[in-house]
Amino acid sequence: MSLKVKAIVAMDEGRAIGLNNDLLWHIPEDMKRFKELTSGDAVLMGRKTYESLPEKFRPLPNRKNIICTRDVSRWQDEAGVDIANNSLDYIEKAKRGECELESDSLWIIGGAQIYKETLPLWDELFLTLVHKKHDGDAFFPEFESEFELVSEEAHEGFSFLHYTKK
Repeated sequence: MSLKVKAIVAMDEGRAIGLNNDLLWHIPEDMKRFKELTSGDAVLMGRKTYESLPEKFRPLPNRKNIICTRDVSRWQDEAGVDIANNSLDYIEKAKRGECELESDSLWIIGGAQIYKETLPLWDELFLTLVHKKHDGDAFFPEFESEFELVSEEAHEGFSFLHYTKK
């Protein structure tokens, strides 16, 4: 089984993805798409992203949750999650079959630092582009030169875009 590394994100026209460790918008269709695409697969996220999830959704249900943190000992007892201290090492191990993912897809779900670190390893990107600019303190990295748009679905105020690696 060949592991596919996929990223999923919502960003605005200024590349903002968050402010004060929270989302900048509430788009039910985006949340539904996130759930449909990632359910049954593994999701890799940074500690801040995990902490930003509402407690009732921690860990994200019906997914293998992997938290990437430098403070591994703090999270050892967190129920229902795996801990990684380096996102790139974890992905490389997963590609070699050394991690029990129970799926052939590993989703990168944030935050900004994890996206930036792992971008060279992505096979696909599922982007919700919010047609507006917001004040943010977390931004999505440049990816356009390495990916090509394969589908676009326009909605009121946002679009769903799907990219594959060139």
